[in-house]
Amino acid sequence: MIAARLHGVGDVRLHDEPLPIPHADETLVRVTAVGLCGSDLHWFSQGSIGDARLARPLVLGHEFAGVTESGQRVAVDPAIPCEQCEFCRAGNPHLCSALRFAGHGSNDGGLREWVAWKSRCLVPIPDALSDADAAMLEPLGVAMHAVNLGKLQVGMRVGVFGCGPIGLLTLQVARVNGARKIFVTEPLPHRLAAAKHFGAQEWDGNQELDVVFECAGAQDAVDDAVNAVKPGGRVILVGIPDDDK
Repeated sequence: MIAARLHGVGDVRLHDEPLPIPHADETLVRVTAVGLCGSDLHWFSQGSIGDARLARPLVLGHEFAGVTESGQRVAVDPAIPCEQCEFCRAGNPHLCSALRFAGHGSNDGGLREWVAWKSRCLVPIPDALSDADAAMLEPLGVAMHAVNLGKLQVGMRVGVFGCGPIGLLTLQVARVNGARKIFVTEPLPHRLAAAKHFGAQEWDGNQELDVVFECAGAQDAVDDAVNAVKPGGRVILVGIPDDDK
């Protein structure tokens, strides 16, 4: 099979590798769609993200979908909790102290033809969803988590500062959760147009907002978010800054 491995900053190479051999609790999946996240771009441009450093050639990609050997179309949950630590036992596997995450650290991700993945982390998808749709379920989960942290109430005025894929998903989830008006900032015209297509207005610096989601990973957007939110409001930092350490 072919796998794309990151060897260093800006250095991605294709490798011909044997198919992975699944363990008893794993399923072999043929990858059919992979999204590229901002975190993948951090790995590509910096060889690191946060305190994680590239220690060996790494297969990136944590937004992906595929087909099992039995023909079942699935979305892949990239996070594999240990199920043994105190957080897992308390019902919070997303806080797992030994979490394995696709395309991060020493854990290869989805930019390869086949993966052997934990069977319990494979979610069957209906025919109504395309493979690309299924790959977008992971970033949709990010947006849903962000909106949940924002504690939205019906009628709130909401800001989404940064309208890349995560920002646009956050915008739509906020709308579904009852946001009355949504204001956005975005320097790229095509992204701003997409946000307006979903019913947003451009923030001009004069609107005071209840909740602001910073989705750009840029200090200017963070500053704007803090300035835009009303006293007692919330700012949710969703983006990953370039200088994150």
